[in-house]
Parts: sequence; structure tokens; C-alpha cells
Amino acid sequence: MLVTTNPQSTLWETILPPGYQDLPAELAAVDALLDDPVFFEPYRAHFSPLWGRPSIPIETYLRMMFLKHRYRLGYETLCREVADSISWSRFCRIPLGTRVPHPSTLGKITTRCGPEAIEALNQALLIKAAAEKAVKLDKVRADTTVVPANVAYPTDSGLLVRAIALIVALVARIHAAGAASRTGVRDRRRAAGRRARSISAHLKLRNDEAKARVLAITGELAELTATTIAEARLVLVNARRHLHRRGEAASGRLVAAVAELDTLLDRAGRVITQTRTRLSGVTPASATRLVSLHDPDARPIAKGRLGKPVEFGYKAQITDNTDGIVLDHDVHEGNPADAPLLAPAIARIAALFGKPPGAVTADRGYGEATVDADLTDLGVATVVIPRKGKPSAARRQVEHGRGFRRLVKWRTGSEGRISYLKRRYGLDRTLLDGLTGARTWCGLGVLSHNTVKIATLVQARRTGAAGHLDSRGLTGPTAGAPTARPHDARPTATGPPGDPQLTLTA
Repeated sequence: MLVTTNPQSTLWETILPPGYQDLPAELAAVDALLDDPVFFEPYRAHFSPLWGRPSIPIETYLRMMFLKHRYRLGYETLCREVADSISWSRFCRIPLGTRVPHPSTLGKITTRCGPEAIEALNQALLIKAAAEKAVKLDKVRADTTVVPANVAYPTDSGLLVRAIALIVALVARIHAAGAASRTGVRDRRRAAGRRARSISAHLKLRNDEAKARVLAITGELAELTATTIAEARLVLVNARRHLHRRGEAASGRLVAAVAELDTLLDRAGRVITQTRTRLSGVTPASATRLVSLHDPDARPIAKGRLGKPVEFGYKAQITDNTDGIVLDHDVHEGNPADAPLLAPAIARIAALFGKPPGAVTADRGYGEATVDADLTDLGVATVVIPRKGKPSAARRQVEHGRGFRRLVKWRTGSEGRISYLKRRYGLDRTLLDGLTGARTWCGLGVLSHNTVKIATLVQARRTGAAGHLDSRGLTGPTAGAPTARPHDARPTATGPPGDPQLTLTA
């Protein structure tokens, strides 16, 4: 059952001194911006209005997820900091003396509602900002980046060793639950680990004989994994028979373990296939290569970075305006071409705000004549995208124009925007698995970023403050006003940023 607000207060709040009832400037602006019932609408489709256990208040959930991505906290750390902080508890609309939601509750709601709810929240926020006249559409810029998955650097031998360990552990769980107890799987973890360490020793030699030996050891690991899979499939068959006999009385943990083993065996089989393909001298296609057993949608992506020539994760496109507000974002599996992604993004922006941007600029990766034509058809007046390859004399004259070069220089700021999103809002690594998880994670990061930006712009517009926006989205000092120390990105040992220290006396 959906619960949107928590209007109850406690006696403790009435005896707080006035200074402790105020929120820090940034949280106060964000609190005023999020205090709108429109942000509850995306969650109504996921909860019954009448049946089921009451959910935690959605206003509490939204504010806690903002704090999580604003300060890059884990669920457990977030709940602990909110419980310890008066200002954060008041910001999250949690009455003093009551319990903070459990970390698992926040994770379950995030997974249950998925990226669709987050996308609806982002759109509601942008529409609200447009109604406040805080969104500029004079010019926008777009760029792509890689959002790394939460995986270690993948190798075929490492994935094979990991698959054997996971299969043995899952079979032990199934046996402990009383299913397929007479069907065993030999524990080959020590044999696999011994071969993996042997690969590391041979790689240090860096000669042809050592490379041949590494390939031979990798083939042995593939055979060990194939034998383990064959034995585990017998366990899977007998475990399913046990579940069929038990019917509805079967343990939920056993059902989950059987389903997890089935999925793991399929993915381990894919790893064996791509390993044997590589051993035969053929490089597996990156579009279908499995780089993780727990994140099957992650792919190797080469973006030409010197420090990281190949990254493993997802490709994201970020489109922002002159104020740094992210007007559109999207996450894709694999490494699709940049050019076909721009026109759909501009079309979504035009549909959301009722009109297209005045000017659109991007880097040379988007430089195709079809892209310019598509954007012109959408109503974009000025398209500034350098063409790929060697341009013609007429095109060179256009690209050497003062206005063209000015917008191209402004476009380079999109790389700084992406770097800021990665550094401060978690887009440097998604901690949710799969393409759906990556879209949810990036959507929450963009939502937190836009909330700070828009709250600052709306507050400045309402109060008429003559300040400027720095790279963090904070308003700069005005003449004669004291300079405030910016909030730290991480909570300190004495509490979250901006939280007053309360001294208790006997």
C-alpha cells in the first residue's frame, strides 16, 4: 500500500532550539523543490492504494535517495547517518524519535520500481523547472561516455575459476536445503586455483613458450569447468524433482538457489564457448562477449582513452544546457555509434518542453550529414558539429566561422560535465547489475545532480540573488555577503555536512 507523506510530528521536535530546526542552505532549497505531490505519481503504478503492507513514505524515500547519490553513500551508511543527524532526519521528513527505514527497504523499492520511475521523476523535475523558467534552451551540447560496470578486469581464465567456485557454493546451498543430497559435484576449486596461479607465473616470462603454456592451461580450465557444469546439471534436475514433489511447501530459498544455479550454468557455458573460440585463434565479438557472471549485459567498450583503452560497462549519452542541467540522458548496451543517438535525444527534449533547442553542438563523432538533416527537420535552427574526415572547401569555410568555432569551444565543457557527474554523483561505476540496473543508477545520479542545479536556480530566481553558479551548482557570494564554506562531499565523523553539533548536558 502506497504511503506518500508522513505528517506526524513528535514531542521532541517542539522542544528543539530554533537553530536546530533550520536546514542547511542547499538542503532547504532542495526540500522546497521536492515538496510537490507530482513526484509521488511515478510510484502509484507500483503500489496498491488499498492492499498490502504500508510502504515507507515516498517523500522520505526520495530524499534519502537524493542524499545517497549526492554524497555517494551506501545504504547502510546512509541510514546510519540519517539516524545520527537532526538536520538530515528533518530533511527526510522522519520525525525525531522514530525509526529510519531499513537499508534493505530502500534497495527493494529501487529495484522494484526500476528505471521507468526514475525517468518519470527526471521529467517531472524538468517540467517543474521549466514552469519556474529555470531551463534555457538556447543551446545544448551532447557527448557520450562509458559507465563502468561493477566488475574486475575480466579474463577468460578468471571467469572460469570464478564459475567453478560459484557452482560448488550453490550446490552446497541446495544440499543444505535437503534437495539432491545424493547427487554430488566434485570440488575443483583447488585445482582451478592452482592453474590460475600457474598462469600468473608463466606470464612473467613473456616469451612464446610461456604464452603457449598459458593457452594450454586456459584450455585445461575450460575442461574443468565443463566437467563441473555436467555434474551440476544432474544436481539441477534432481533439485527440480524435489521442488515438484514439495509443491507449495518448498522453501523459498531453495527455489531461489535452484533458479540461480540454472542461470549460472548457462552463463558459465557461454564463457567456455568464448574461451574455446579464443583458443582456436578467433577473437570473440565484443557485442556478445560475456565479461561478468553477475552482470551479463556489460560489454567491452573502446573509447580511445590512453589510461583505459578498453572499459567494461555501458555507453551513456549526456545532453546538457548552458546552466549545466542535464536535459536528456540514456544508457545503452555495448558500443553503438554516436551519430544515431543524437536526433532521438533532441526529439525527446523537444517533446518534453514543447519546442526544440535553438542550437545543438557535439563532437566530431556525430559529424554526419544525416545528423544535421535530422536535427534541422526537428526544428533546430543552428547545428554545429564538425564533420568526420576531410571536409570540402565549402564545409571548411563554415567550420572556420566565428560563431561555429565559439560553439565548438563551448561544447568541450560537456566533458567537464561528465567528469563532474562521475566524480560527485556516482556515474564512474554503476553498482546495480544489468542494463536495467545501470539505467536506474545513472538516472538517480542525474536526478540528484539536476535537483541541486534546479533548486539553486529557482531559489536565485525567486529571491533575486545576484550570484553566479559555480561547477557544483552553488550560488556564489554576493557583494557584502559572508563567504560560506562549501559542504564536503562526504559526511564527517561528527555527522553529515551542514549538521549542527548538539551538546547534551546533564
